[in-house]
Amino acid sequence: MITFNISQWRAWAPGLQTAADWQAWSQAKHLPAEAEQAPDVSFLPAMQRRRLSRLARMAFAVGWPLAEGLQDVPLVFVSRHGETPRTFEILSDLANEQPLSPTQFSLSVHNAVIGLWSIMRGETSEMTALAAAGDGFEQGVLEAACLLGEGAPAVLLIVTEEQPPAAYGPRIDDVPFAYALGLLLTPGDEWQLHLGDNVGAVPSSEPHALSWLRCLLKGDSTCTHTWKSRTWNWQRKP
Repeated sequence: MITFNISQWRAWAPGLQTAADWQAWSQAKHLPAEAEQAPDVSFLPAMQRRRLSRLARMAFAVGWPLAEGLQDVPLVFVSRHGETPRTFEILSDLANEQPLSPTQFSLSVHNAVIGLWSIMRGETSEMTALAAAGDGFEQGVLEAACLLGEGAPAVLLIVTEEQPPAAYGPRIDDVPFAYALGLLLTPGDEWQLHLGDNVGAVPSSEPHALSWLRCLLKGDSTCTHTWKSRTWNWQRKP
């Protein structure tokens, strides 16, 4: 079992930008927009913004405000599918025998987002990029909790997924809409997370990060997520 506090959170999806938007979403009163909307990252210089894909913009949009005023904050970045639109564009160029862009390739790798984060923030603390399975959210929390246990005063966790190109539709069915969730974890015992018995457990019908956020906004004190042989039990102190 691991324990920690979550001092702040931020989330973004098309049409869901404020805490009120997400509160309405948690009650099934507000659904994400289907438009190719990108988050506002005007806090970055224009030349830096140009390098950011939509996935990176989502990560920066939720993470930057949480890290504001803090120094030497480790970052754990989690995405199951990563830069699928960029990768698909590269593969399309290959199929059409077009020259490949070195910049496109360098920004398509899974740790590109944390590299850009380090450069743009001048951040040199520990950073990890996880390409986890369906329970990547919990794997990221576990990584962040380990960093807290090693003495970090706070750890930033960012979980984000981009809507994949249509060609990936038959293979990627766990991204209902593009989204990003950022959490600032600090030492404490407000939250508990542990692996439990998965006998008879029913897998979550939505990504674990979104399911957890829904439970948080509804005021639930417990939440259970199952992925294959692993069942993660969340508990929050009243």
